Amino acid sequence: MTAVFSAIVPLSLQKYRSFTHKIQAFPIQQAFLNNFYSNLPKNSQVYYIYVFLNPFYRVTQTHKEKKLKHVKKLNELAATAICGNDISSSCLYVSALAIIYARQYAWLALLMVAGVLYLFRKIYGEVVGALPLNGGAYNALLNTTSKSTASLAATLTLLSYMATAVISASEAMHYVHSIWHELPVIAATIILLALFMGLTILGIGESSKVAIGIFVFHLLSLTLLTFVCGFYLFTHGLSTLVANYQLPVEGGIKQALFFGFAAAMLGISGFESSANFVEEQATGVFPKTLRNMWIVVSVFNPLMAFLALSIIPIDNVAENQEALLAYMGQEAGGEWLSVLISADAALVLSGAVLTSYVGVSGLLERMTLDRILPNFLLQKNNRGSAYRIIIMFFLLCVSILFITQGNLGALAGVYTISFLMVMALFGFGNILLKLRRKRLPRPERASPLAILIAVAAVVMAIIGNAIMNPPYLGVFLEYFIPAFLVVMVMLNRTTLLWGLLELIKYFFEPIQRFVKKSNKRILKLIHEINSQEFVFFTNHDDVATLNRVMLYISKNEHTHKLKIVSVLQEGETIPERLRTDIDVLDREYPDIKIEFVEIKGTFGPQLIRELSQKWKIPINFMFIGSPSEQFPYRIEELGGVRLII
Repeated sequence: MTAVFSAIVPLSLQKYRSFTHKIQAFPIQQAFLNNFYSNLPKNSQVYYIYVFLNPFYRVTQTHKEKKLKHVKKLNELAATAICGNDISSSCLYVSALAIIYARQYAWLALLMVAGVLYLFRKIYGEVVGALPLNGGAYNALLNTTSKSTASLAATLTLLSYMATAVISASEAMHYVHSIWHELPVIAATIILLALFMGLTILGIGESSKVAIGIFVFHLLSLTLLTFVCGFYLFTHGLSTLVANYQLPVEGGIKQALFFGFAAAMLGISGFESSANFVEEQATGVFPKTLRNMWIVVSVFNPLMAFLALSIIPIDNVAENQEALLAYMGQEAGGEWLSVLISADAALVLSGAVLTSYVGVSGLLERMTLDRILPNFLLQKNNRGSAYRIIIMFFLLCVSILFITQGNLGALAGVYTISFLMVMALFGFGNILLKLRRKRLPRPERASPLAILIAVAAVVMAIIGNAIMNPPYLGVFLEYFIPAFLVVMVMLNRTTLLWGLLELIKYFFEPIQRFVKKSNKRILKLIHEINSQEFVFFTNHDDVATLNRVMLYISKNEHTHKLKIVSVLQEGETIPERLRTDIDVLDREYPDIKIEFVEIKGTFGPQLIRELSQKWKIPINFMFIGSPSEQFPYRIEELGGVRLII
């Protein structure tokens, strides 16, 4: 495999600073690297300057040696387990919720949810298949609309993960507390959050092994519970089910199904997680994770509700809502099965915490690459984990736990509304993808009718939950508004820094020395932000198309420099009008310096990497228009090049 570096150069420390700016980019074969490292003198003071761009490796730098670590992609089982622990844990609570609101028709409401989830399989498959990058709904909207709109989806996803992690960890420890009554729940919750923080920092490979163990044990436990309940019904009959069906339904069947469906939609939380770490999955794994999660939800959630209705009188469901499956195991199999289900619940809810860590790591890393969050969060360890993001998320979860003092009922509103809005925004992103990126190749397509039905179902679920729990909306806004403001501050930090500069000048003019120092520092910071150069690869576009590019960059990026690059085959020339059009745009946008570059060669991943190294411009800051079906490369092969038109 060829790894591309800007340079690997031995040099003395004294020459380090004067030499770095002279390094030229060139490709190096892996065999050369092995030979290079093996021939280094012992204890030699050697420094290496390089920019590593191959996504299949992670690089750890020290002064005396450099290590390349191959990062293995997740297979179907590992990827399914990571996101599946979250969605499969839903049967622990969603069966009770559905029965409380839909009564004897709970299983039907859960089947309706499975139908909606089937529609979302195509929706997610189309978007992520066309744009197989981490970020989920944020990534979908970032490549089809503005950064501010994408940031809305990112904020909602972050809140959903935060609520999921805290609630799941707390509920897991409550299950353990039901077995071991001396357990301090809040302290144990913090320890559990810290444990999975450490596991995630160790790398997604180590995390997936734990996730697989939890996932398999959970499915086996549910299967065992199903067989024991089936044997119980065989020996005791269906008298409880018949009695439950003879009870009147308050408000009628339609109302029961509406509210039951709204409550049951919480049972698909976690379905969106796979899209947030798709880059860590092997080719072709992502759609399989969607299929597998759908199968688990479609089978176990309605089945658990039906078995509960067959064994437990409806009037007893509400009082056992917190541990309905454990109570069902007690009734059908005895104390041993109840303890087993409680232990399984604690494990799988812990697995949902891991899902949150993995998902939020992929999301926030992508946001940081797009300069929405500070760059210091991108620091990685030798296992390829962005440990600062993971630690920050842990501190956020612990702070929420202390603020609420362990009373997490209010967080249910944050969890409910944020998750459902993320699902709706993903459907919205699919629509925008169809309208604005028509030529972008994709492995499958969701029909417009299916998208409308799926999004309408999610909107109905949001409305239903707001009616059932009016305080949810207020609690959600209490968390959402501050979080979104922080993101918007980062997104518009250049404007805010200019405003801060003017404020300092106005109020602190008498203190000239202080004002001058502040002025220099802030101007330097603004210059650093705006000095980042961007690249747009043009295929002989007309002035209207290029103007759309300039509008996008001026509205969404902080920069004063843009290279417009035309890649020409041998014997090919550019139209004369292209130079004229670029001159017109250069005059029209005086704040952005436009440089036109002609390059002989073939446009593709290799050329992109070479230009990125040569110009020291990250691939994430290189743009193209939507490629057609005849384009020889898939979008993920371009290394993160962004589509803006």
